[in-house]
Amino acid sequence: MAKRIPRDPRFDNTRALFRDPYGFVAARTRRLGSDVFETRILLRRTLCLSGSQAAALLYDRERFRRRGATPGSVRSTLFGKGGVQGLDDEAHRRRKQMLMSLMTPERVRALAVLAIQQWEGAARQWMTSSRVVLYDELQKVLCRAACAWTGVSLAEAHVSDRTRDLASLYNEAALIPWGHLRARRARRRLERWIGALVGEVRTGRLAVAVDTPIGIVARHTDERGRLLAPRVAAVEVLNLLRPIVALSVYIVSLAHALREHPEWRARIAADPTAAEWFVQEVRRFYPFFPVIFARVRRDFEWHGYAFKRGRRALLDVHGTDHDPRTWEAPEEFRPERFASWREDPFALVPQGGGDHCPGHRCAGEALTLELLKRSLGFLLERLQYEVPNQDLRIDRARLPALPRDRFVVTRVKLLDAAGQASTPRSQATVSSSRAAR
Repeated sequence: MAKRIPRDPRFDNTRALFRDPYGFVAARTRRLGSDVFETRILLRRTLCLSGSQAAALLYDRERFRRRGATPGSVRSTLFGKGGVQGLDDEAHRRRKQMLMSLMTPERVRALAVLAIQQWEGAARQWMTSSRVVLYDELQKVLCRAACAWTGVSLAEAHVSDRTRDLASLYNEAALIPWGHLRARRARRRLERWIGALVGEVRTGRLAVAVDTPIGIVARHTDERGRLLAPRVAAVEVLNLLRPIVALSVYIVSLAHALREHPEWRARIAADPTAAEWFVQEVRRFYPFFPVIFARVRRDFEWHGYAFKRGRRALLDVHGTDHDPRTWEAPEEFRPERFASWREDPFALVPQGGGDHCPGHRCAGEALTLELLKRSLGFLLERLQYEVPNQDLRIDRARLPALPRDRFVVTRVKLLDAAGQASTPRSQATVSSSRAAR
């Protein structure tokens, strides 16, 4: 006879989850002595799971599905309706295959080159500023690079507005009620913008190469051979743009880690392979998105517990990445742990678990790793800056978590290959450039 899944005694834990999004599940699994427990989130009975074994379970496509799993509030802001995150079986396989075709090594390197070019242009302007909020500026850098890479037309006059909307999808979605409403409005504006571009690609009014991401998405057909609805095509293009802009969170985490652990500057300079360890440890150590949703596909038993068909479940991403059964001293920042790490697709899950192609692991993980390694190199070799006194504590009550002052830098200098500072743009040049836009 199956055991009853442990239950948290509170009637509903929505507020508790929002107050402690990165520690909520792990704290209760420890207290209840179980990798799974039941509670209510948004008044719905929800199974909460944590740990690598639980991750492997949740990514078992025979036991869990994604359709109808993600709360509507998340679909209406972060993911959009009709996107790949909510598909299963053949519909998911075909859509995911299309997205994975955009993640070839050549395409990933092309985006990295575009991003570094935008870094350089932005850094020249930062040299004329007395104070730079790195998180805010990186969002614009990545927005420009993402749009150029996908083939999305973006006039310089619209960069700030488009960046603000893309960032709102993940920056404000959890700020109930007003931030969430702003994120919903941003989603509608973005889908109208991209949907119109998709229509122009299809009619030929917007000429893009057939192998550009927006061109591939615009011409993609579903499992029935039909073009995606313009709004759904827009959702998938935004599923390329939004995550790239969101990498500003990880890049600020890189800068924060270099500030907290400056000894790694010399270590990476002496051994370039240490750069990958450093990037992986940032992804493991720093909080980003806290949970992933799924829904039980059929009745089954796991570890003696009965899982009932249709029950919503969530995986504790941050807790799994900090599970002491997998990671020695998980609350310590130790990049060297990855020197001997045997890659486990369910132990390190900042962007999901399992296989990329057939499963729901993030299609853009290789892109993330490449951009972070290039950005780390830029921070170490090309950008000279000072970090003034500020509040650098990571605010774990916000989603995504960030340094409280968003990482301010001053006295920025862009270095050339010889380590010499580049000449900053004069204020007259910057003003003239802005006037021309």
